Amino acid sequence: MNDETTTGEPPATPPHDPDLLELRTPAQFKALGHPVRHRIVNLLRQRPATLGELTTALGAAKGTVGYHVRVLRDAGIVRLAGTRHVRGGTEQTLALVSRGFRLHEEAAAGPDFLIRAALAEMLPARPGQAEHTLLNHLWLTQQEAHALIARLRALLPPPGRTPPPGGEPYGLLLSLYPADIPTLPPRPSDESAARNSTS
Repeated sequence: MNDETTTGEPPATPPHDPDLLELRTPAQFKALGHPVRHRIVNLLRQRPATLGELTTALGAAKGTVGYHVRVLRDAGIVRLAGTRHVRGGTEQTLALVSRGFRLHEEAAAGPDFLIRAALAEMLPARPGQAEHTLLNHLWLTQQEAHALIARLRALLPPPGRTPPPGGEPYGLLLSLYPADIPTLPPRPSDESAARNSTS
């Protein structure tokens, strides 16, 4: 998947991009949840492609790829972009229905779906290849949390970007989530220091 999918945005965020398909139905999540279909979507993010091109890129049987494409089309994620007559039949070009996706705020599968998708894509880094994974915890007010979400969104490249020559695919999973972490009460000395600083 791509990184423009987000969840839990406050009402103050910009209006929804009409060029992003909002994912909310079980059929959509089921369609995208299969690893082969997930890879087909990632291929079509790069450009429209024929069934033959998808088959070659995936190294899978044409019948298998055709089946998964039909599931994606039935879920409203992939569309027929064009046809042309070739020797022996008709060649179809397939494309995504939108330049990207976003999760509906009430989609129950949202965060879990994105995490599973990211784990399915992850490869061990080769020697010298860039890679960075970090889990950190922050204590934020609601205002600070919404401001941080806006800053994270601003870091993302525009969806639908064509892979540059020599570029390698990387995944970027950004998640700011309420964490189940107990909090110790402040030490008595901290409380008295805070009172003294405000007096």
